[in-house]
Amino acid sequence: MKYMKKIAYLLIGVSALFSIHSCDTLDIDNIYNYDADLVWNDEKLVNAYMANLYGNIFGNWNLYEDQKNQQLIGIAFYPDRITISNGEFKLWEYSKIRLINEALQKVETGNLSSGFKNEIIAQALFLRAYVYFKMVYYHGGVPYLTVPQDKDEDDLYVKRNTTKECFNFMIQDLDKAIALLPERINSTSGDYGKIDACFATAFKAKVLLYKASPQFNPNNPWNNAYWQEAYTANEQAYNKLKGLGYALTADVGDIFTVERGPEVVFSVINAYPNKTTNWERVRPGSESNNEALVTPSWDIIKDFLMLDGKRYNDPTSKYYMTDEAFLQNYWKNRDKRFENSIVWNGGLYEVAGKTGNRQYTSLGVAADLDNFGVNPSAGINSANLDRYSGFFVRKGSDLSLKQSEIMQYDLDYIIMRFAEVMLNYAETANETGKTDIAISLLKEIRQRAGIEPGVDGNYGISTTNREDVRELILAERNIEFCFEGHQFWDLRRLRMLDRLDNKTKYGVEAIAINPDGTEMPIGEAKAKAERNELTEKDFVYSLLQVPQTGVKINTLPDTYYFFPIQQGVIDKNPNLEQNSNWGGTFNPALD
Repeated sequence: MKYMKKIAYLLIGVSALFSIHSCDTLDIDNIYNYDADLVWNDEKLVNAYMANLYGNIFGNWNLYEDQKNQQLIGIAFYPDRITISNGEFKLWEYSKIRLINEALQKVETGNLSSGFKNEIIAQALFLRAYVYFKMVYYHGGVPYLTVPQDKDEDDLYVKRNTTKECFNFMIQDLDKAIALLPERINSTSGDYGKIDACFATAFKAKVLLYKASPQFNPNNPWNNAYWQEAYTANEQAYNKLKGLGYALTADVGDIFTVERGPEVVFSVINAYPNKTTNWERVRPGSESNNEALVTPSWDIIKDFLMLDGKRYNDPTSKYYMTDEAFLQNYWKNRDKRFENSIVWNGGLYEVAGKTGNRQYTSLGVAADLDNFGVNPSAGINSANLDRYSGFFVRKGSDLSLKQSEIMQYDLDYIIMRFAEVMLNYAETANETGKTDIAISLLKEIRQRAGIEPGVDGNYGISTTNREDVRELILAERNIEFCFEGHQFWDLRRLRMLDRLDNKTKYGVEAIAINPDGTEMPIGEAKAKAERNELTEKDFVYSLLQVPQTGVKINTLPDTYYFFPIQQGVIDKNPNLEQNSNWGGTFNPALD
């Protein structure tokens, strides 16, 4: 009876519940132990079952993802962070795989229309490839199961498929899904939020980009035959999506805040009060319900381009500055992505309808939940020295929400956008001798970012060399997708994790000064700040290491290019081999 009451209650608006694909939208007592005879003969319950899968598989906004690289303050890698025995960086998703395989098996036998069956089969095939892909880029080849295992027996007494076999199976699943999926689900459709052939095609192209990458081909990273395969798939994805109306959002500031825009290939739909996330905890603490949970590092501040498309320290830039000059003028002449991604001291931050509001981080001037610094003249100590940086994340923030409303944050979480399709295509084009295509796509991205074309119309790009363009694409991805969880995985995919070795993270302290350069009395500075009279130029800036203890990112060894299978999993299944880079016999690479 209890079960039936829950089902009856949740059938109300089940199609809407599917579109927000939350992991708790269907309150079956236990989705891992449900009444199959009841579910697989009812289209609404099948949709609800799939909604659970979507929610479990796609996740949502992740505040902490970019602490793994240089974008956010925080030391993610330290000695022995990853071992064979612990659970760090392990992904063994066979409970999800069983549910997907069960959907593929059970939907065929249910009393359902053939069209509906094909719709569910297509979605499940995509989800299976999606889950396996994540396991494969973590660990290399894994057992590629295509039938449900006994739900009471999680011990998989099977061998690992080779990495090549796994890629082949993923592409087979994706091709079958693409053939059955609707070509494009428009943003006005009641089915928006479900997988369509456009997303599946773009994702297949991404899978093949990984297959060609140095991560999987360490002995032949840039000239292996998989690059041509990846180029063909990415060219097809780009042309398909562009032909169906996908495009860069005109204003970079609208990508996340104006939902269902032309750039969104696939997103997790959030809708208050049914589904919200904690992304708004990136706000300064005084505008949130507690301290900001993550803050940008000085490295990402430096990485944003100048208006001419060059770095601040490039002598050929018309905005060239020395390191010392840049520290005192870092907010000047940056591309649009800077102001739409970063909150900085003295900069306009018109949150919650506060016209003319400026955000401050200066110790003694800013609110206790916002300050960062060690200035002895402030007469107080900051509690934020090991967690703050003097900057906050603006990207993806819903500034219309009042402080009391931040837990209502429900902007959609974009899994893939057209800019990624473009840069994936650019990368494969560059590696297959079509650097002109890569540069053309980079120009489009930079044009949208407000970068000046220059007299040559190249938007700051001054090279056609394959290696240099490779670096340009990586740098562009770092900026374009900052705080979206891409950069660590890009560096790993390209076998460039050594760029993070022994890096120190820094923040920036701001101290208010008078026009003659002398330090402004704290009381006067605080009073002026309360009236929003102090701008960026009314401060002097200095670097502070975060954390103050002097801890750095640990050296990231080559073993991190394929994480180990957890020893506990191997202990349960003697047929599983450990990765060769972790002392085992299994080669996780393709070569």
